[in-house]
Amino acid sequence: MFSEDSFVRRHKIITALGIVIVLIVLFLGSRMIGPHRFYTLDFVKVNADQPAGVLQVGVAKRDITPDLAQYDTYNDVDNDNKYKPKEGWMSKIKMVAGNDTYVDRNHNGKFDPVWIAGFGTNRPAKGVHDPIWARAIAFRNNGVTIAMVTLDAIGIFHEKFIDIRKMIDPSLKIDHVIFSSLHNHETPDTMGNWSGPIPTPGAFDYKNMDRIKKACKDAVEEAVRGLQPADMYIVPITLEKPEDFVDDSRKPIVIDKTICCARFTKHGSDETIATMVSWGNHPETLGGDNPLITSDFCGYWRDGVENGVKDPGGVEGLGGMCLYFQGMVGGLMTQLHTTVPHRNGVDTYREDSWEKAQALGENLAILTVNGLRGPNVIKCENPRVGIAAKTFYAPMAGLFRYAILLGLLHPGVFITSEGLCARSEVNFARIGDLDMATVPGELYVEIGEGGVEAPYGQDFPIAPVEAPPLRQEMDGKVKMVIGLANDEIGYIIPKSQWDEKPPFAYGTKKGQYGEVNSAGPNVAPAVYRNSIELIRRMKEVWPK
Repeated sequence: MFSEDSFVRRHKIITALGIVIVLIVLFLGSRMIGPHRFYTLDFVKVNADQPAGVLQVGVAKRDITPDLAQYDTYNDVDNDNKYKPKEGWMSKIKMVAGNDTYVDRNHNGKFDPVWIAGFGTNRPAKGVHDPIWARAIAFRNNGVTIAMVTLDAIGIFHEKFIDIRKMIDPSLKIDHVIFSSLHNHETPDTMGNWSGPIPTPGAFDYKNMDRIKKACKDAVEEAVRGLQPADMYIVPITLEKPEDFVDDSRKPIVIDKTICCARFTKHGSDETIATMVSWGNHPETLGGDNPLITSDFCGYWRDGVENGVKDPGGVEGLGGMCLYFQGMVGGLMTQLHTTVPHRNGVDTYREDSWEKAQALGENLAILTVNGLRGPNVIKCENPRVGIAAKTFYAPMAGLFRYAILLGLLHPGVFITSEGLCARSEVNFARIGDLDMATVPGELYVEIGEGGVEAPYGQDFPIAPVEAPPLRQEMDGKVKMVIGLANDEIGYIIPKSQWDEKPPFAYGTKKGQYGEVNSAGPNVAPAVYRNSIELIRRMKEVWPK
């Protein structure tokens, strides 16, 4: 093909390097272009000219727990729940060195476990404590059909959710599908940030991601095919002692004290089809040393609502399927520093433990059931369905910018007047008197609830940008703000509270935790601006 005196034959090393460089450029280029390059949404659908009949509701769920028998196991010599190999390049360069060995079940010469996400890296799963789920609920009325999926997952990037939407049977005529991750820190890595002792793209479990996508598709289709006439009840429940449930680890201290609840029963009966709950708290009760896959307190909450909680102080379950949609967790909403009381009035739990996770989940279940059976519950007499969705572009900064450019996460680079951006999405749904705004990450509570500040020491000398709060703009009798929806772009920090440089706000010496896991100071203004616009557009065509 090439003559003896050709450049290729005379300079084989240079040619090989050139080929490698070209392949790298092509790879990065494809990641920068990203999948579904021209996918955009911008619509509001309420079908105001169609009368509202009886609401139809359907539910389904799929187990997304990986089968650990299909993955490698390891011999954890010092029982520290980390893989520190005796041999291999990581050991040789002393980055992750130890005496651990592994069982190569697929005989490919590398360690292929399930990597647990959240906290630090290098946490291979040793077992499964309880299943994790994809749970779907579908609604139809006045000619509008929407589905919602909640996942026991750390977070999933936008393009994966677009994949799922395109997989769903078009004959079902679903107007929109909303997805949300619970940000569970005890589940398999679905983002790629935790795959490996030292995370690399090659260690990410693409097969498991494909299984999750199919599970979501199947659950949505089953929920829609199973639609049945339903009555709808809602109630907001106020946490009288939020310090027993959650801690805000960053000033200003703003906690969402409202658990938003909905119940759907078979039309004309008290038999539950489904319950929906939404409230913000990181599922990380087991801490960063836990080696077992679990749904954390979320599982105990759902199970308690469905099947009841035993005495003392227990409740009878409501039946049906309970779906928990994550709320506002930025700021940081966590139970790690919380002392959770047991319902017996004697025991308390502060350290990471299964007992703490169970107590937290069951306490939430008791509140939920009592609220949905209590005197303040509201029956929705006009359960119309409306949906709005909009694609927007979030300006990226810091490490996120470079990670996107290198194709390491959130593939797809978009250039706008605000610079280098990532494509994302906001939604606004309304089911009768229930309003639901979705945001694509971990929203600081003050943006949704109110209380954004402009403290001395802030990096940008500006007044609060994200005001009025989202809930103030919403008209529903129950107002959910659902986080990590259709994407995960990190902490969504009010721009006037951005604080990376000294002097630091609130008198802190080192600055507060948050910015390191945010995509930049202009993300919150973009999310807020597009969310408010969508809410107002819905209100224009469907005024209360």
